[in-house]
Order: sequence, then C-alpha cells, then structure tokens
Amino acid sequence: MSVIYLLISISIAVAAVFLYIFIRAVKSGQFDDDYTPSVRMLFDDELKKNPSKSEKQN
Repeated sequence: MSVIYLLISISIAVAAVFLYIFIRAVKSGQFDDDYTPSVRMLFDDELKKNPSKSEKQN
C-alpha cells in the first residue's frame, strides 16, 4: 500500500512541474500565433481583387 502512496505523490509532483512549465511558456509568449501573419501575405492579393462593399462605394 505504501507503494501506491509513493506513486501518487510522484505523479502529483510531476504534474505540478508540467503545469508550472506550461504556465511559464504561456506567459512568455511561446504559444503566440506566429503562423497566421506569414500566411496572410499569401492571401492579400485575393483580398485586393475582391474589395468590400464599403470600398466600392468610395
């Protein structure tokens, strides 16, 4: 039975470490969207070919 308590305490400690690392990565901007700005330039031509209604009225 003591082995179960040991494994549970180790698993909680490992989970806490991973939670700390995850929160630290989120706060440092690790998961900011870097993909969309690089792809947006590929679709700029399509946006210019199809102007919105407000641009047509000008």
